[in-house]
Amino acid sequence: METFDINPICSNDREWVTSVLTEQWGSTTIITRGISHLADELQGFIAYLDGKRVGLITYTISNNECEGITLNSFIEGKGVGRVLIDTMKEVARKQRCKRLWFITTNDNLKALRYYQRHGFILAALYKNAIEQSRKIKPEIPLIGLDGIPLRDEIELEMKLS
Repeated sequence: METFDINPICSNDREWVTSVLTEQWGSTTIITRGISHLADELQGFIAYLDGKRVGLITYTISNNECEGITLNSFIEGKGVGRVLIDTMKEVARKQRCKRLWFITTNDNLKALRYYQRHGFILAALYKNAIEQSRKIKPEIPLIGLDGIPLRDEIELEMKLS
């Protein structure tokens, strides 16, 4: 595994964060469980390798829980996502969070595989949740990755001690 420098998002990074989120997620607005998150304004971390930005994670902490809102790795198989999640997990533990969780969609098989391989368990299925999300963010497509109809939210969690 590579050695990454991990830095909190700071004001100088916000333009880049906005650009990445818009490119990767369609906008800076991310909907999870019917809640609209302005991900470009959230706390998070950027992973660097040899001075180049190679990953981004954003999150929110509420009610002793840490929700990962976005996770992007720009180089695959090198451990970028893992180190970003570990960094977020450390912050969550310091703030006495009881669990760490992510929402993904039914079409995102890569994310489902990734989170489960890294210690997250399936916690809930929210059938047809994307229909409600489209009321807030109409640009969410009807068809997702691999031609799969985009319908449901899936919650994955990791308990923290």
